[in-house]
Amino acid sequence: MGDFQEKTRPKGKFNTENWFIESYRRYEGHPIRILLALYRGNYHKFVLAVICFFIKHACVWVLPIVTANIINDVTSQNPDTMRNIIFYALLEGALIVINVPMNYLYTAYKSQATRYAETGLRKALVRKLQQLSIAYHVEMQSGRLQSKIIRDVEAVETLSTQMFLSILNIALNIIVALVVTGSKSKTVLMFFIFAAPAAAITMVSFRNVMRRRNREFRLEMEETSARVMEMVELVPVTRAHALEGEEEQKMNSRLIAVAEKGYRLDVIQAVFGAVGWAVFQLFQVVCLAFTGWLAIKGSIKIGDITLYQSYFATVVNQVSAIVTILPTLTKGIESVNSIGEVLLSDDIEQNEGKEKLEDVEGVFDFQNVSFHYKNNDVMVLKNFNLPVDKGETIALVGESGAGKSTILNMVIGFHMADSGTLLLDGHDISNVDLRTYRKYLAVVPQTSILFSGTIRENIAYGCEDISDAELYEAVEAANLSELIKSLPDGLDTQVGEHGGKLSGGQRQRVAIARALIRKPKIIVLDEATSALDSISEKLIQDAINRLVKDRTTFIVAHRLSTIREADKIAVIANGSCVEYGTYEELMALEGEFYRMKMIQK
Repeated sequence: MGDFQEKTRPKGKFNTENWFIESYRRYEGHPIRILLALYRGNYHKFVLAVICFFIKHACVWVLPIVTANIINDVTSQNPDTMRNIIFYALLEGALIVINVPMNYLYTAYKSQATRYAETGLRKALVRKLQQLSIAYHVEMQSGRLQSKIIRDVEAVETLSTQMFLSILNIALNIIVALVVTGSKSKTVLMFFIFAAPAAAITMVSFRNVMRRRNREFRLEMEETSARVMEMVELVPVTRAHALEGEEEQKMNSRLIAVAEKGYRLDVIQAVFGAVGWAVFQLFQVVCLAFTGWLAIKGSIKIGDITLYQSYFATVVNQVSAIVTILPTLTKGIESVNSIGEVLLSDDIEQNEGKEKLEDVEGVFDFQNVSFHYKNNDVMVLKNFNLPVDKGETIALVGESGAGKSTILNMVIGFHMADSGTLLLDGHDISNVDLRTYRKYLAVVPQTSILFSGTIRENIAYGCEDISDAELYEAVEAANLSELIKSLPDGLDTQVGEHGGKLSGGQRQRVAIARALIRKPKIIVLDEATSALDSISEKLIQDAINRLVKDRTTFIVAHRLSTIREADKIAVIANGSCVEYGTYEELMALEGEFYRMKMIQK
């Protein structure tokens, strides 16, 4: 564990990410209480930071007193004036020197606490995103999630600094100024106190407008972030169809909308700050005139004019600081709520407390399974039945939208039946801890998914202690040997973002090798050979035919010639299995499968 982690880790034993999620759930609708809960175990660091702040600012608070006393000594011709000047100079010099180490400690304690919460929030979001259902990720734009993890967490960190440190610091400054002033003149103190209502009225009058503007701007930024990611991913398609102008126009409209909402937010913040500043500057001028009048009357000493003016400036500046940070507080509270949209989502894959599997045979049985997607009443599967024995290779064929991919997603555990039962080795899959089941599962999706890294890292993803022999066995089986030999860095060649340095067929073969190296007992192939040329397809198909032996395999393929060796073929139409049998049996039947095969000739 790193030095920073040791310093920021709170005392006691509790899981930070789970605690953050639980805090959101416990104090839902109360962003300030949520914020307080996020710092459990680190409150003492804020206390130490405030103490250090008090010490480091002592030189600023003492200076008006020193200045006033020297002026009073000089004007009254005090015989000890020189001795007092030397004492005051040494005192102020010592306070200035001690400011340096105190400022370091103040920053250290503050940063440890706030960065702990910032990191913990991001870790909690990452954990939650790994728990949320596939349906949630399909519906939620990735750009919005990215904005919450980066922009909103940063805003919450800023809110924390303002809430727990800046406001406390402001309070300390005001208290010191009022206490010193009150000890010298109750009349001046009452004048100071009357300045506070003006600040309160100014802040309250703008608060609701600012909250609305911040929310509008945050939502617009999230939407724009999502659109930018989509635009970047679509660049090849856009360029290929000469649609650069149209895409630029769409993004320009989006960016102009962001600018307009940002402009309205900037204006309201600027007006808010300007009005607050003007109000307090006017009060400061009044203070100068008032204390000057008191000095003429003899109610206060001449030197005290400087003291009161300095402390009134302190009060004015601190209340102005409250006015200034209010937009940041509003923005931070909005971001706390924005993060809660993810952390409070109940659309998660529940595995806790469910049956853990020690081993998997690979026997499946769909029993009257029906399923439909959220926000859509159309049944994708209707009373679907399909028995699959251990080690069988089942090919699913049918027109697009028939329900083939939905069946694969149910095998993987991404979707659960609305009615009916899917049995895995006799266990209702809805009662199984899917994490223990998926250790025996390998999936090759229709669109290969690679991450930035080397070919070796992509193949061995999720598998530890893989020997070179096992790695090259998977490479050979996936027909990657010639490609690896042709690359200068071999398996250590970087594939680029999303595998962009490889061709579509090469990316798919890397994905196949990744599945094979897991030595699974269940294989899901969703048109795994669709991106391959004819020669590579034949070699891969031969390898797959050997490797699926004694493994339960589900294959979706549109090219019916690739599933001739499947043990059984299920023809799916309108969410039901309308034909089931071997290749030869279905061809002899001259039904739906025969019709599809004749079309592909």
